[in-house]
Amino acid sequence: MPLFGSLHIGTSGLQTAQNTLNTTAHNMANADTKGYTRQQILLGTRSYVTISPSASAISYQQYGLGVYYEQTRQVRDIFLDKTFRKETGRGAFYETNTKVIEEMEDLMGEFQGVEFSASLKNLWKSMQDLYEDPCELTNQNMFISRCDQFLTRAKLVYEGLCDQQSNLNKQVENMVEKINDYGEELVYINKQIMRMEAGEVEHANDLRDRRNVILDELAKMGKVSYEEDINGVVSVKFEDVDFVTSDLVNKVELYTDKKTGFHTPYWKQLANFKKNQYGEEELDLDAARIYDPTQKISTVMNTDIGSLRATLLARGEKHATYQDLENESAYNKEISQSLLMNVQAEFDRLVHYVTTSINDALRQAALSEPDTGYLKDSNGNPYQMFELISTDPDKGYSIANMVVSEELKREPGSLSFRLKDDSEDKAAIRNMLNAFEAETYVLNPNLQTKTNINRFYNALVNQISNTGKLNKDFLKAQEATINETSAAREQVLGVSTDEEMEFMIKFQNAFNASSRYINVIDEMIEHVINTLGR
Repeated sequence: MPLFGSLHIGTSGLQTAQNTLNTTAHNMANADTKGYTRQQILLGTRSYVTISPSASAISYQQYGLGVYYEQTRQVRDIFLDKTFRKETGRGAFYETNTKVIEEMEDLMGEFQGVEFSASLKNLWKSMQDLYEDPCELTNQNMFISRCDQFLTRAKLVYEGLCDQQSNLNKQVENMVEKINDYGEELVYINKQIMRMEAGEVEHANDLRDRRNVILDELAKMGKVSYEEDINGVVSVKFEDVDFVTSDLVNKVELYTDKKTGFHTPYWKQLANFKKNQYGEEELDLDAARIYDPTQKISTVMNTDIGSLRATLLARGEKHATYQDLENESAYNKEISQSLLMNVQAEFDRLVHYVTTSINDALRQAALSEPDTGYLKDSNGNPYQMFELISTDPDKGYSIANMVVSEELKREPGSLSFRLKDDSEDKAAIRNMLNAFEAETYVLNPNLQTKTNINRFYNALVNQISNTGKLNKDFLKAQEATINETSAAREQVLGVSTDEEMEFMIKFQNAFNASSRYINVIDEMIEHVINTLGR
């Protein structure tokens, strides 16, 4: 081997050792950087020079021309990445459900003194007092006051549930905006990676780190699948629909219902239009919406993934009322899987039972003596403790469509409960009490256990609590899976400062060895030149 040629071998060693030292220092500097992936240099041998190709020898006589740097690659495990992202998406689904249920529990006042249940108990107590002395004005006034208090607090709870839906609706809007922003950033990163790696000189690892962080965040909001082509460009599907290609993002659009104001995410590229009953074209969401709200939630089917799906399901499609519980098929299709709509409908059913039971008892008492003005207003109609604001049959005796009679609040003595023979009408009040104690009520069409009005609210709160516990148990188990997967992934892509320090020492020794090799060759050349020059 020529001596001067040997200098190139030493130089290649110096260059590659310097690259490995730089990469190791880069790893150590970013040990605590979120999303950073450990980098590793791949080294290759330069071409060999054959001295003797003798076929009789075991191998050719060759000498090498040094080492060279191939690339700096990221150390990742694709299987662990996909597993981690799927499991974090499932964890985000149950975490969202858990937060919604905790907010409902707070709203119901179960942690702050059970305010609404107190109003129901007070109403029951006022009815019992009224039964003891129906003609006492104080008892009559207290009964009307407790009815008004009950309905007022019921409206506050129901409005709180509606406000919670509005908050979730805003979260849907924010998440969709964030998803679209991530999509645009992925397209930008794809272009930057192609530009940087076009000359096959540099590997865009830091850009890939940012891209992996985005994929992690997207996976929390929905089901994500992706693949990288030979040019380093990643294509992403969100909920099995093309979302990001090399240079294009198919943004998620929002349809806003004019009546409720609720947002529905949909794919513009899949959207069709149809004519309504007025001949006007309107968006057909059935084919374009990202999620089918009637789809069964199942771990086996992977339909319990993503905070966006959980938020949409928890919010529901509308403000539910007791009427949504009348049809079992419609209930199971539209209401049962929504945390908030289910509670809204059941809570409204409780208030419906209370108000109609009182109204029915007053009506029956008034009709029992048609010849007198007993329990009738100035128009001769039976008093209704709870009057409808609107006669629209689609609203019925729901919370938002009722008020306590202003006439009765002004003149509580109108509820005299005194018959024409001057006797007390305890039978009318007994009918109310019986209606409250009758074991004929169920929370929803899927339950068979019957209860009475007094225990209905407790059954509702217990159902919320049980649902919350179930979701918390799922979340706890999911967190264990996520932590286990994350630890396994971190072992692969994470930076160990102790390990990197070992590499630093090894590559430093390699640098020193190459330097020494060059010094030796330099001394040999110097010796030859000096000797020949004499």
